[in-house]
Amino acid sequence: MRHIENTQTAITERDIPIEGLHQEMSLSSPGLKEVRVQGLHCTLLHAVGLGLDNVDRNTVDAVIEDVTRYAQTLVAFTLTFDRPAVGNVAFEISGWPGRPFAQVVETLTQVMEKRCELFTAAPSRYPHISLAYTSSDAQDINATDLKVELAALEKPLSGTVLADRVHLVEQWHDGDGRITWNPIAEVAFTGEVPV
Repeated sequence: MRHIENTQTAITERDIPIEGLHQEMSLSSPGLKEVRVQGLHCTLLHAVGLGLDNVDRNTVDAVIEDVTRYAQTLVAFTLTFDRPAVGNVAFEISGWPGRPFAQVVETLTQVMEKRCELFTAAPSRYPHISLAYTSSDAQDINATDLKVELAALEKPLSGTVLADRVHLVEQWHDGDGRITWNPIAEVAFTGEVPV
């Protein structure tokens, strides 16, 4: 299913030292589908049920204009991401601080609700980067085994990401862990006031 999504920033291996993690751990196994490195991101808001086919160009332009106006008030901020952990529906890295992230999420959710109709807002409740999502056969995942594999990696896996822009994209999963993007707009934080 395609939907519009606001992502915080694209993540690279330079940001978080996860190079080789997919080879060192069983992130692609029954019940778990890895997110390829080029698909790593920090989601702000999923606009579920809203794709480019469901919205006219004027509405998209109005969203971009509102987000740009808001971004002009924001200064870039740093998110720190910890070691990966086994979550409820994903193998993920949680980040902090949550306050500036939550403020951006809240405002973007308000913009989308004001400008767009007939979608379900699924805002992120905390900063995170998913390294792998659960899939069919998720009941076969042994969380303890994953935690043991993670503990055996005796190297840093945390890092920081500069949150200095938002990306508005149409996004979908191919069911095989690959996330596909259709970029709509990239809006930089150009303000001088910290979030």
